[in-house]
Amino acid sequence: MATFIKAQAASLTATVVDFTMTILLKEVFHCWYLVASIIGTISGGVVNFMMNRSWVFLAHDKKIHFQAVKYILVWVGNLVLVSGGIFFLTKYGGWSYIVSKITVSVIVGVFYNYVLQKRFVFK
Repeated sequence: MATFIKAQAASLTATVVDFTMTILLKEVFHCWYLVASIIGTISGGVVNFMMNRSWVFLAHDKKIHFQAVKYILVWVGNLVLVSGGIFFLTKYGGWSYIVSKITVSVIVGVFYNYVLQKRFVFK
């Protein structure tokens, strides 16, 4: 249970980075919401990988390049799921991009990211 709580704290930190970048790019620099979201997701992904490796799963003694390759595989799936969900809910559901991003990110984070990072990336 402690690992799950730490993973959620790391995820929350990465989410703050992700959303800050997304909103900054969309609202200040007027990027298309999907491009802003993808760049935010990349930024948060880097933060999440480093925190999970060194703090959550204590896997800093293993080869980083193997972990990075596995993480990228999982992260590409995350990027597709989150971006697709945001696009669908925003374009076809009429939701705000922020509400779409929050909704999809929470669902994907708990049911996809945590499980695959624990059982595949940092095992």
